[in-house]
Amino acid sequence: MTRSIDYGNLMHQAMRSLIQTVLTDVAENGLPGQHHFFITFDTMHPDVEIADWLSDRYPEEMTVVMQHWFDGLDVSDEGFAVTLNFGDSPEPLFIPYDAIKTFVDPSVEFGLRFETQDDDDEDVAPATPTLTEAEPPAEKGKGDAEIVSLDRFRK
Repeated sequence: MTRSIDYGNLMHQAMRSLIQTVLTDVAENGLPGQHHFFITFDTMHPDVEIADWLSDRYPEEMTVVMQHWFDGLDVSDEGFAVTLNFGDSPEPLFIPYDAIKTFVDPSVEFGLRFETQDDDDEDVAPATPTLTEAEPPAEKGKGDAEIVSLDRFRK
């Protein structure tokens, strides 16, 4: 078997590391300026920890917004824990980096997307990371976390 460099997995690791670095900075120093994040993740990932009512409501994927209010951001090598407010109900979440499908900071038109593609025999190929440009969303009111569709950010 011929050895080759697996650029897809190397990019995957680098992009997950970038997310970890950004979240670590936010945990230590808060969100600077107008920065905020839309994070879409696979709610069925075995290591995701969310309330049952959230996984029932979002059985495949969910997008959370970290902007005006979040608490207890704790970043580890495996993922991050954060408490977000859903309709005046604080809910703790744990999201492993491997569950993240998109990470978008619309304030600076930056985004990462991790895609999986099915082979002909229906085995899942490794995620292919891609850089995306985000379009700033319409101005939102302050307060609760939101769950939004990222279709407007997809090319």
